[in-house]
Amino acid sequence: MTRFHAAEAMLGTQPVVDLEDAVAGRRVRIARCGAALLNLEAKEGDAWHDYADGYRDAAEVAAHSGSRFAIMVPFAGRIADARYSWDGQPQDLQPGVAGEARASRHGFVRGTTFELAALAADERQAQVALATQAIRPQPGYPCSIDLTVTFTLDAAGLTLDVAMRNVGDRAAPCFFGWHPYFRLADATVDGWELAIPAETLVRTGADLIALPGAAAYVALDDAPALDFREPRVIGDRIIDQGYTDLQADADGRIRTHLRDPASGRALVVWQEHGLMHAFTSDTISRDVRRAIALEPMECMANAFNRPECAEAIRLEPGAERRYRCGVQIVAA
Repeated sequence: MTRFHAAEAMLGTQPVVDLEDAVAGRRVRIARCGAALLNLEAKEGDAWHDYADGYRDAAEVAAHSGSRFAIMVPFAGRIADARYSWDGQPQDLQPGVAGEARASRHGFVRGTTFELAALAADERQAQVALATQAIRPQPGYPCSIDLTVTFTLDAAGLTLDVAMRNVGDRAAPCFFGWHPYFRLADATVDGWELAIPAETLVRTGADLIALPGAAAYVALDDAPALDFREPRVIGDRIIDQGYTDLQADADGRIRTHLRDPASGRALVVWQEHGLMHAFTSDTISRDVRRAIALEPMECMANAFNRPECAEAIRLEPGAERRYRCGVQIVAA
């Protein structure tokens, strides 16, 4: 039996890609629209459990409500008032829009249909590369980025390898974020255990934008209610927070752990750098608090307006930057 498989398929009107590990009992489905992961399934005896709380049908894929498993480029999270300044030039992502209608979040590619750049499987892995040239000069963003997202399913789990290349003639602000939602059981997140290896919490205002300057950073020793350095039950906490100063394991990977004590199901979200944003899905349009978003991000939200992030997000003409993260299911 061939272990790994990769194939194109359809979900209603939406083109998708299926990756499978037939030996370990793992299945992954990815929509080409937004390069959004839809399913991350593991076989449990004769049944399957889906660890991903992704879009359920073609209509949800097209609407991309809740940004489930969104690829967020050239920025993740919110940009305050949809405005920023870059190399001395003010930029407005929503010219002509006023008041509460002004909002810019999660980048430009959630509704983009990615091209199928590569699709292959062998005895080691199943892999798909999805690419887009949709990030081109537009109001508030006079830059050009080519983006490729490669999903690899192998014996260790699912890996995302993201390449962002500046194909324009000017330096661009650009960084990556991923917005996955995970569901361990048919229950609320309250009973699940979470562990985030962070030393610092990002403090925000009511608009969910980080406070100016050093006020944005709070040592977790001073924020015990949101301290998950050791595994603890989420309980009734409402979490929509960035965690930074992440501590890596000996192999260089930073691991956030999620576990359901009742079922024994568990997973690990890993990244090599950046910050982790956790969100208990209290404000989404369906299934409130039935999943938790654990979002690896290269930089914090509103990084386009943060002087301390300017070097990290700067991508010079012709340069390419990569970001890697992934998910490992821990067998119950």
